[in-house]
Amino acid sequence: MTELAAAEPTTVLSWSGGKDAAFALRELDDVAELLTTVSENGRSSMHGVRRELYEAQAESVGLPIRFVELPEDCPNEGYESRMAAAMAEYESREIERVAFADLFLEDVRAYREERLAGTEIDGCWPLWGRDTDEQIRAFLDAGFRATVVAVDGSKLGASFAGRELDEAFLADLPTGVDPCGENGEFHTFVWDGPGFDSPVSFELGEAVTREVGDGEFHYRDLR
Repeated sequence: MTELAAAEPTTVLSWSGGKDAAFALRELDDVAELLTTVSENGRSSMHGVRRELYEAQAESVGLPIRFVELPEDCPNEGYESRMAAAMAEYESREIERVAFADLFLEDVRAYREERLAGTEIDGCWPLWGRDTDEQIRAFLDAGFRATVVAVDGSKLGASFAGRELDEAFLADLPTGVDPCGENGEFHTFVWDGPGFDSPVSFELGEAVTREVGDGEFHYRDLR
């Protein structure tokens, strides 16, 4: 009897390289590739993570990664145009859904749904609605390892950037800071855990503070 061919994966995962995206990947079983944006300078515009570190993550989890390149200081229209082109290409490949690791931000979800509304691609939210205290505990209990690469200076001091996301980090968070950083308080880079063939190797680089909008963010470079 001839064996049936395995179905081709039909999900793309929006990839930040951080804790929630890594946990979402663990929850999904049909991911075709990872999708992320980088500035023309070769870094994530939000997290400051280098493109080669995303490539190392993708290699370790055994998936291709697609980069949508954006000009520095890219207006929202430029971002949407480039992402629309990526979605059109995914439609031609019969990708059925794009998964996002958002937990509870209704406005963010509504925006993503709006951008997909004119396509044949559905949105998927594998972590939506989970309690963030329980979610961060599940992340650590699963054995993931992550380093904090950026923090909102209005919520956290510069010393939080560059720390490992662990029990000590969580214990030091001020009252009112979400333990998953879902309100943008901090961003992470996952370098080991379930699904990783081997840890992603890096060294801590310089600490930098930059103005972002009306505030400032503290970054810790990973090299």
